[in-house]
Amino acid sequence: MNTLFSFRRLMAIITKEAIQMRRDRITFAMMLGVPLMQLVLFGFAINNDPKGLPAALVTTSQDHYTRAMVSAMENTGYYRFDHVVASAEEADRLIKSGAVSFVVTVPSDFARRVERGDHPQILIEADATDPSVASGAISTLGTVAAQALLREQSAEAQAAEQSTAALNVVVHQLYNPEGITQYNIVPGLLGVILQLTMVMMTSMALTRETERGTMENLLAMPASPLEIMLGKVLPFLVVGGVQVLVVLVAAKTLFGVPFVGSLWLLLVSILIFVLALVLLGYAFSTLARTQMQAMQLTFFFFLPSLLLSGFMFPFRGMPAWAQALGEIFPLTHFLRIIRAVMLKGADLQGVATPLGALMVFVAAYMVLALMRFRRTLD
Repeated sequence: MNTLFSFRRLMAIITKEAIQMRRDRITFAMMLGVPLMQLVLFGFAINNDPKGLPAALVTTSQDHYTRAMVSAMENTGYYRFDHVVASAEEADRLIKSGAVSFVVTVPSDFARRVERGDHPQILIEADATDPSVASGAISTLGTVAAQALLREQSAEAQAAEQSTAALNVVVHQLYNPEGITQYNIVPGLLGVILQLTMVMMTSMALTRETERGTMENLLAMPASPLEIMLGKVLPFLVVGGVQVLVVLVAAKTLFGVPFVGSLWLLLVSILIFVLALVLLGYAFSTLARTQMQAMQLTFFFFLPSLLLSGFMFPFRGMPAWAQALGEIFPLTHFLRIIRAVMLKGADLQGVATPLGALMVFVAAYMVLALMRFRRTLD
């Protein structure tokens, strides 16, 4: 006689579910890996007040007043002077390519004007494409530089009273002077949307064939693994093109995001980025047995990519190990390209490094997908 509740039947069902969970290694790894990854990334890697930002110093003299100000700025922890250049053109190239976040220009007559008490000036140019990166460094700049200059003049007792009058710090926030957050977020959203949709849709392409039992028909066709892969991924390039058109039009019409660079350079970069994504999704489809597993792999890749790429949090605010980890994601390099081209007007030379990285991803994902596909044919 069946009872309403049987502890024995309950234990049998629990045992069956435990065995099934143990066999589904991808799901089990997701259950343990996602919370651990979130704890590590949010606890150690995320920092909204970045320090040690690279800066360039433009000066033709090395007087002790300039050295005192540079040392004081470095002591704040915000600035790291990696480049000392003699021309504004070279400094402009560095900040446009993203190699530095600040350019500090000290005029050639700076020391002479200090000694005459003629209100010396220095120019600070900040890369404001991400307003949150430069805000902390700029807020401390004027007081720190002025007090350092007064101490160098042996006027420490008057530092608090004369800090605003002794030195005139001119700050230019380049590429986004109003500090509008949408200028930084909306271009990055294009990469985020493409990554989520392209990888997910493509990763489910091969697993859908397996689940529906049509894989045998596909393999019976006189087609090579490369032809099958291209036949699966190339249609998604059209879908990606539609998404790109929608986002770019919305960015211009709804949010007023400026576009000062080359449209063709941006479109070529987007094409390479989308190709890398669909190949990655195809590689995921060769690792997963079901569409659910393919979706899980997509989210397992998407989460750290979103957090470590510089889209949500300043890239340079993360520790060195997190920045090194962020370099392995295509989204990191694509964000550098689209922000540089749209907001800074960067040319091919300015985005050559991240564009080359995307090409490496394309080649690596293609090789991985072909190797995995051959192993899953038997």
